[in-house]
Order: sequence, then structure tokens, then C-alpha cells
Amino acid sequence: MTIRYDRPVSRSAFLARRLGRAAAVFLVLVVLLHRFGPLTTPDFVVLVLASAVPAALAVPLALFGLWRLWKVGALGGVAAAKALLYAALPLGLVGFAAFQYMTRPMLYDVSTDPVDPPAWITVPEARQQWLDRPPVTPAMRQAQAGAYPGLTGRRYEGALDRVHEAVLKVAELTGLTVTASRGHELLQPELAPLPQGRDVPAETIPDVGPVPLPRPAPQELAVAEPPEPVGTARVQAETRTLVLGLAFDVMVRLREEAETTLVDIRVSSRYGPHDLGIGDVIAEHYLHELDAELLGVAGD
Repeated sequence: MTIRYDRPVSRSAFLARRLGRAAAVFLVLVVLLHRFGPLTTPDFVVLVLASAVPAALAVPLALFGLWRLWKVGALGGVAAAKALLYAALPLGLVGFAAFQYMTRPMLYDVSTDPVDPPAWITVPEARQQWLDRPPVTPAMRQAQAGAYPGLTGRRYEGALDRVHEAVLKVAELTGLTVTASRGHELLQPELAPLPQGRDVPAETIPDVGPVPLPRPAPQELAVAEPPEPVGTARVQAETRTLVLGLAFDVMVRLREEAETTLVDIRVSSRYGPHDLGIGDVIAEHYLHELDAELLGVAGD
């Protein structure tokens, strides 16, 4: 008489695989919609946290399936291993964000000049929804100095126009999209003045005089912004992180001082009260690339 052995099946292992796979697929879709689609960052944060719920449920079920495999040889060991791999994606992302949130200071705006940070040309605005954040205070700037002591400005022994050109080049290399610029007009070569007196060449005299333009309305004069101080230029840009697509605003300020140019940078997260330390990474990376571009002209 032939004895047939029926191998037990671990239902928890297969349930864990379904939960883990659903969580991983859901997370990938959420990331793609946020990186390339219309999903806003506050909604993205909520959905990422939601994807961690089934992943967290899949872990104990998978571990129970592995225990059943060890004890009675229950079928489902491969399914349990796959469940753990699937669940590692959302749980790893949420765990890393939680670690950064707990170990980094509560900052969303960092600058190499905490006393006088570069002012925005156009103040970034975004609908925060439930991610309310307080205004930047001196206490936050002090916390930044303690958390990121290496985030300091740069002084280059070069002319303002030379450094300004490098700033724009490095912005393109590091994936920054320039949205506004002030003070660059003064860096353009001016037209040479016409000679005075009777020696004016005939070809320099226009045949038609300039057409008079209407005087600007009073309200147009009121909204005109004051010109940038002489020897100062600002470049505002925006960027997004490579994988998750988190939006950041960047301001680079250049000031000419005694035949040198001082460069300061400001990086602000567009959403939320915490940048998870990404702002410091963006600023440090940009300054490192700028040092490499201006190698040989950096001062003390």
C-alpha cells in the first residue's frame, strides 16, 4: 500500500506575498505620478505612508510562513521570501524618511549666510494643504549652524562676470532650472559713447530720430522693483530630486568685494516643515561643483 504524504500549505506566506506585492506596486505608481504626473507632494506623503500599511502587515505573515516551513515543511517559503522583498521597498523608504526626520533638525530653509540669507527674487509659493510650516526664525538659523557647520559661502579671486558665468554653467550641470535673475544686466558690456564735437562721423548720425514713448502710468512706476545694488547679482532656480521628485527652490547671490566675489546659496524645500537634510545635500553639491569649475581662483 502506497502512503501519500500531503505537504501542508502556509496560507499566511501566500497572503503576505499578495500584500507585499500590492504595496510595492502601489508605491511605484505613487512615485511615478509624483515625479512625472500631477500628484502634489502633500498627497504623495499620505500615499507613501498608506503603502507602508499593507507592507507592515506582510512582514509578520511572511515570518510566520517561514516558521511553518522550518517546523513542518509547509509550502510557501519562496512566497514568504518574495513578500519580504516586496515589503522592503515601502518600509525602507518610510523608515529612511523617519530616520532623517528624527536625526536632522526641523529645517526647510538652509543658507550659507544665516545672518543675511539671499532674498528671493520671486517668493516661492505652494499650497501646503496639511503640511503647515512655521516661518523661518533666528533659532532655526542657529540650529542650522550646529547641524551643518560645513555649509559656508565661497570667496573667489575673480571678477563678478566670470563667477556669474560659472554659476549659470554649474546650475545647468547640476540640474537646476534658472527661473529669474537680477543684476546680470550690469554685467553686459556697455555701448561705447559717441564722440563729441565736430568729429562725429556722418554714418553715426541716425536718419530718423527716436520715437517718443508714452509716459508710464503712476501704478506702473509704483510696482517697479528697485535696481540691484552695484556689484551684486542674484540667480534663482528650482530643482527636483532625481527619484522622488521633491521640489526645492535655490537662490545664489554674488557680491563683489575688494577684487573678489563672494558667493552664497540658499536652498528651501517647497513643501513641508522638514527637508530631511536634502537641502544641505543640494547646497553642498552645488558649491562643490562650483569649486571645481572655478578651480584656481578660490580664495580663503
